[in-house]
Order: sequence, then structure tokens, then C-alpha cells
Amino acid sequence: MMMLPFFRLMAEHDASDTFYTGGAPVQIKIDGVLRAVGDKVLGHEQVQQLAYSLMNTDETARFERDLEMNFARQAEGLGNFRINLFRQRGQVAMVVRRIAPKAPNLDELNLPQSLQSLVGLKRGLIVVAGATGSGKSSTVAALIEQRKRTQSGHILTVEDPVEYLFEHGRSIVNQREIGLDTHSYGAALKNAMREAPDVLMIGEIRDAETLTHAINYAQSGHLCITTFHASNSYHMLNRMISFFPPQTREALLMDLSQALKAVISQRLLPSTGGKLIPAVELMLNTPHIGELIRAGEIDKIKDAIEATLAEGAQTFEQALYRLYNSGQITLDEAMKNADSPTNLYWLVNNNENAKRPSAGAAQEAAPDFDGFILNQ
Repeated sequence: MMMLPFFRLMAEHDASDTFYTGGAPVQIKIDGVLRAVGDKVLGHEQVQQLAYSLMNTDETARFERDLEMNFARQAEGLGNFRINLFRQRGQVAMVVRRIAPKAPNLDELNLPQSLQSLVGLKRGLIVVAGATGSGKSSTVAALIEQRKRTQSGHILTVEDPVEYLFEHGRSIVNQREIGLDTHSYGAALKNAMREAPDVLMIGEIRDAETLTHAINYAQSGHLCITTFHASNSYHMLNRMISFFPPQTREALLMDLSQALKAVISQRLLPSTGGKLIPAVELMLNTPHIGELIRAGEIDKIKDAIEATLAEGAQTFEQALYRLYNSGQITLDEAMKNADSPTNLYWLVNNNENAKRPSAGAAQEAAPDFDGFILNQ
């Protein structure tokens, strides 16, 4: 396989992505930082040759027809690799993402402990939201891994493409790939109920049809887990609403308010240790938040998350403050990733003030200025 040396390089350096485009060296992304692999510039013909070496005749024909293509390949001992082919300036380009050979667990990903109870729910819709490269697929895989290890049942996944390969545990896991095992999300989801799954995992919600299937499935008494491309919970809800014409949105909001159990929104940040660490906003559908969704008052949800007493719920600012306070990220990084830097600034200063002794308190020890940073 022509791509095997690159797959091996990604595995050896725990890289997330490699990029192949004519006129530039191969680029590899490690811990969120892009680096050139040597100084040899790829020609357009070389990129096409590498890309076509990964496809069979049918896949090549489909790519030349559609001008873009997503599929996955496995390299023994190295993991799975998600391939995205596309054309730019009339030439073939390629992005390869490495998926670890074994599905992660929630602790390995530094995700909130409250997610363990979420995945044990019998019914409802759980959505993992985030931008490209925010770790959505890994989080969903960890949720599925937790479920199949701890509860018996049937887990069915519909993915484009299949990324993590799950072994059977207490639950059996069947994985269907678009283009290989089924023609489309729509076709697979129309038949999903007949396959009697206790948990349905949909790779991504991209349109109204897929969202409708997910809601219907959750409302029928089953657990549905999926991903959505959005920066936070209220952005996700607004985008979902925009899928539908105005005359049907009232019914959609009612269905969402009942079916949705949680939105896990995440961003990957560089930590002080040099690795990437997730900051997670967790919206739990409390009665109050359900009322806001039903009324279409999506702009009030951020404040509702902040004020909720539901165990585990948190805004991005609260998550960022905890990461900063524990020394895992810098204040600058926290501020750059906050939805509301003002709210985060208040959290930091309010808690710093709470730590200071009152004016009349006895001072037995000399003040400790370790870690003090002068803002310039």
C-alpha cells in the first residue's frame, strides 16, 4: 500500500491528520500544530497517485462522478484512517484523519464523569456538538464503548464512514457504513426500527430528514446518540430549527423539547502539558430548558444552563474556569475559547477575591507570589 509509510508516521507520532495537496510538502498535525514532513514538494500527479491507490474501481468511478469522497481504511496495528478526497483548482487533494485502533473510554478523554450516567439512559436523544476536529467522533465512540461494556442490548450504528470498530461486549454492536452496507442515511434509518436496536448511533445529522428520524426514534422509547456541526448548544438548536420551514417549526420545537436529553458541546484546547484537552459545555434538558425550547426562546438557554442546579450541567465558561483553575490551560487560552469572555473574567476574579483573606485577618505567613503573572 503506497500510503502505509504515512499511516505508520501518523501512528508513531500520535498525529490527528495529514494533508496532501500539489505544490506543498505533506503536512502532519500533531497536538493541533501543523508541521511539514520533510521539504519535498508534492506534484499534482503524486497526490492523485496516492489518493487513487486507496480506492477500488467502483470508488474511483464514484469520486470522478461526485468530485468528492469519504471512506475509511484500516492498517493492521496502526488504526483506522478516515480519508476525504476532493478537488481544488481542478486537481486532487486529500486529508487523512487517524482513528485509534481501539475505542477510547470516557476517562482517557478527560470528559466529565456525568456522561457515564447519560449513556445509561433508556430513551431520548443525546447530541455531541462541535466544530471539525473537536473530538466529536471520539466522544461518541467513548459513549458507545461505555454502554456496550455496562449494559446488555443491541447497539446499531449508521456511519459515513465507519470510524472506530467496536468489539461485542455485554451488548452486541452492528455497524453499517453508507455506500458499503446501505445506500444512504435515509434508507438505513427507515429500516433501523426493524433491526430492534436498544441504542441507535447516527454518525452525523446533516439535514431535516436525518433529524426527523433521530427525534422519532428517541420518542419511540429508544436511546439515540448522534453528532452535529455547531459551536455550542444554542447554536445547534438554531441550526436544527433552520432545517425546517416556518409553518412546521412549532411542532419541531415541541418534539425537540420532549426528545432531547442532553447536548455535549466541546472544543479541544492546547493544555499546559502540550497535549490537547477538551472543554465541555453540557446542556441537560431540565423542565425549564424544555420550556425554553418549546417556546423557541433559544437565546435564553445559555443563562439557563448557568443557573441550573442539574448535576453535571455547565457552560463553556464554567468548564474553562475549572481547567484554568486546575492549571491545565492558561488564562489566555481560556479567554480565547470563551463564548463570553466577560463571564469568564467575572468567574476568575470573583473566585480569586473569595480566596483572599479579609482586611483584618491575621497574616502569620509571608505572602506567596508563585505563579503571579503581571498582565501587560
